[in-house]
Amino acid sequence: MHDSYKSTEGTPHNNAKPGDFAPTVLMPGDPLRARYIAEHYLEKVQEVNSVRGMLGFTGTYKGKSVSVMGSGMGAPSIGIYSYELFTHYGVENIIRIGTCGGLRPEIKVGDVVFALAACTNSNYAHQYHLSGTFSACADYGLLEKAVVITRSLDFPFWVGNVFSSDLFSLYSAEGDEGWKKWAKLGCGGTDMESYALYCNAAYTGKKALAMFTCSDSNVSGESLDAYARQTALHAMFEVSLAVAHEL
Repeated sequence: MHDSYKSTEGTPHNNAKPGDFAPTVLMPGDPLRARYIAEHYLEKVQEVNSVRGMLGFTGTYKGKSVSVMGSGMGAPSIGIYSYELFTHYGVENIIRIGTCGGLRPEIKVGDVVFALAACTNSNYAHQYHLSGTFSACADYGLLEKAVVITRSLDFPFWVGNVFSSDLFSLYSAEGDEGWKKWAKLGCGGTDMESYALYCNAAYTGKKALAMFTCSDSNVSGESLDAYARQTALHAMFEVSLAVAHEL
């Protein structure tokens, strides 16, 4: 915890008070998606954060207290919010629920993707002053629960390594052909946040899982339209809420 944060106050990025967040927080990138989940899936909802429009809510799902909060885009943004949730607010589990680009032919648009581990081109782990490269991975307990639930609901899914990039692939030279190098080494999807989340969880001794809906395929060129993005994400929402309910 930052020395200037008092245990009874929020932080410069979060006006919630300690105790306002449930032990498990679902984190979509988009704060409006956090509001959507809160309004459509949770009961007894209270807004607990609105600083910089990064909305956070706490409610109940089938009687279990669950929170949902946006993370913003990229490692620096989720890095700040997840670290403060883990250290200042006592959150034990963060489940990232986002979208990803598909890098392998077996991953179809609309499939659920679980990040067993995350490769990166980010310098995020340099802050730990390690003498090597840190391999960031999911908490196995969360991953196992999520896979069992997804299989029971008969949703198509894939589990494996992902490429968590500091560069949005559509706007970078790597987006043209560079993604094929990561795909050749087994990476199935690409996002921008999972590596930082997994680093923070490891550093603080907490638990994290990144799961996605494949919204675009680099292989086939297919993508979800605006309407489909809303409906196709429900499988991921249901799985993440079911996992949170079991914790």
